[in-house]
Amino acid sequence: MADELATSLPLRAAATVAFAALLSALLIVLLRPLLVRYALARPNARSSHAIPTPQGGGIAVIAATIGAAFAAGHFWPGTAALTGPLLATFAAAVLVACVGAADDIRSMAVVPRLLLQAVAVVVVIDALPHELRVVAFLPWWVERVLLVLGGVWFVNLVNFMDGLDWMTVAEVVPLTAALALMGAVGALPPQGLAAALALCGAMIGFAYFNRPVAVLFLGDVGSLPIGLLLGWLLVLLAGSGHLAAAVLLPLYYLADATITLLRRLIRREPIWQAHRTHFYQRATDGGFSVPEVVARVFLGNLVLCALAFVTVFAPSRAGNIVALVLGAALVGWLLLTFARGKK
Repeated sequence: MADELATSLPLRAAATVAFAALLSALLIVLLRPLLVRYALARPNARSSHAIPTPQGGGIAVIAATIGAAFAAGHFWPGTAALTGPLLATFAAAVLVACVGAADDIRSMAVVPRLLLQAVAVVVVIDALPHELRVVAFLPWWVERVLLVLGGVWFVNLVNFMDGLDWMTVAEVVPLTAALALMGAVGALPPQGLAAALALCGAMIGFAYFNRPVAVLFLGDVGSLPIGLLLGWLLVLLAGSGHLAAAVLLPLYYLADATITLLRRLIRREPIWQAHRTHFYQRATDGGFSVPEVVARVFLGNLVLCALAFVTVFAPSRAGNIVALVLGAALVGWLLLTFARGKK
């Protein structure tokens, strides 16, 4: 039975990605007239788009992710069972999607928004196996508190970084594809593998509509739950003994968003207000075109994925350190390039 499942895994994985992509695209086609009518994102001084563009494509992405993962659980008996933790994670994703939808339609105050996000993250962290450890030398409860704080930050950093056409596609597709490949060799539990494949496919289905110049945006309804799901998958990866890979995969997003946040805090700027000071935004202001920025982010992510693979498939303390140093150097170079602008 195990040999049969292993042999059929590539076909099943491809079917899950294809189903999620088709379902995402179909839902977008059906929903877009409503989004054009009720969910237009109008350009302002901080926007990267010049004409009113519908947002809310994340509804289709999250629905397709959940639907494709459920289908994988049905057609992969014993391989991707829909366990309680997976259902809890998807329920939490729906909660933050609702928070995002409310914020897309009418701006929500910061405190209730963060509180609801925190509730969703607590649900996800509480559903993790009790024995899962990311940093084993910390007391269990300290680690769980840090995971909740990190989860809330991850939910928001994807939202912060979703400011250019194809930007989140260039992040999520290679990251989830890498997670799926790692999951196929046991670095993720079966439900994590199914979710990674489903999210990868759903983003591919969304990519056609978000290509420059985009006719549809994710909106907070998409970026917030995507951040939650990515954070959950990375915690599962780290908990399986691959902390270095879990750091490397999202390193560009983490660095850009975190450094920008710290710079704004130092300048005493209101961090909850929209702005154009992320490195990728400074790059477009400095002369880079949107495709040039996104291409660099995508290629950088491919290199980060390759470094993460090294830490998973040939693990060693020295190798992990070298991979992390190289990844940090790559991301640092990319941020510096964006900050300098095109000369």
